Amino acid sequence: MTPTDDRADPPHLPSTHAPTLDRRTFLLGMLAMSVLPKAAWAAPSPAPTSHTFATPRHATHYLEKGPADGPLMFFLHGWPELSLVWRAQIDAFAAEGWRCIAPDMRGYGGSSAPAATGAYTQEQVVADMIELHDHLGGTPAIWIGHDWGSVAVASLVSHEPARCRGAVLISVPYFPTGNTLRTLVPLVDRSIYPADRFPDGQWDYYRYYTTHFASAVADLDADKASSLASIFRPGNPSTMREPAANASVTSKGGRFGPAHRAPPTRPDPALWPAADFDTLVKSFEAHGFRPPCAWYLNDDANTAYAAKAPNGGHLAMPVLFVNGTYDPMNTIQGNHLGDPMRAACADLTVTNLQGAHWLPLERKAELVQAIRDWLRSKQLTA
Repeated sequence: MTPTDDRADPPHLPSTHAPTLDRRTFLLGMLAMSVLPKAAWAAPSPAPTSHTFATPRHATHYLEKGPADGPLMFFLHGWPELSLVWRAQIDAFAAEGWRCIAPDMRGYGGSSAPAATGAYTQEQVVADMIELHDHLGGTPAIWIGHDWGSVAVASLVSHEPARCRGAVLISVPYFPTGNTLRTLVPLVDRSIYPADRFPDGQWDYYRYYTTHFASAVADLDADKASSLASIFRPGNPSTMREPAANASVTSKGGRFGPAHRAPPTRPDPALWPAADFDTLVKSFEAHGFRPPCAWYLNDDANTAYAAKAPNGGHLAMPVLFVNGTYDPMNTIQGNHLGDPMRAACADLTVTNLQGAHWLPLERKAELVQAIRDWLRSKQLTA
């Protein structure tokens, strides 16, 4: 079987026989445009185009926007997201001349969702991205990732540094020994998570996947729309010195406790545009939470893969880490969580945004500006 790339159908051209406007309707329309702000009547930015690239081992659905001859910029989403999580960022950078590529990662959206949990190792994810990168020309790119997408970017650039001009890691820092429980737990802030009460600290939910996977997935699948809406919430700075809710999943018997399903929850429109959230829900209705959650079940394989990175996983290229100061799980302020990244990156910039974990949604414009400023400072502009 040869690789395929199914391009989106071109938009229909307007008819040359469309009805004409009478003078009164035309003048009323012009008057309305003269009194409304420009944003209210300007044509919306064209939507990204949708493609699927398939090889015998995997199919990746991806969104593309920007000039075909522009420098490549990849956006890798995390759990439980979709390529559309990057809409604001790809709109902004495509307008500045970048060829923006946002794939649905393995197990999500329109991409392959294998049944085996062992199919969701970092080595498999990196292989997906290598194939896609080669298909799109293979020129060194800017790689941007959030959450598990940040882990995937770090895995890729540590093993394949020639593919990278610069890397942006959002919310989840780089761990050269692998993003695994054996790496994370020793870095827990024990002033917040005493070992006798919280042996795994904020990573208790991660442990729960490894011990009660079927139950964890069933709870999330019981009401997929409410599960997703309950997960995507803005930050609350007043809770930053308190144990995160994810630290008590085991003691509660699951993320949602005895109910074993999310309470009815409406999505926050300030985070997800309504149409994009509907698309996200439909994608989870199709595949369920099992494939995305399987990313948590491959610690041994991911540790072994991390050990194969050249130069001990040290990164020479410019790296930007965008930290959410109100992210109780992953902030690197006031703790040791960022220490392995600081030691492994020769050219590291850290930027703090006043948000929680979902920075591509919660701080859309600020994230664009942070990346833009870093690109300029490193002379990596399009």
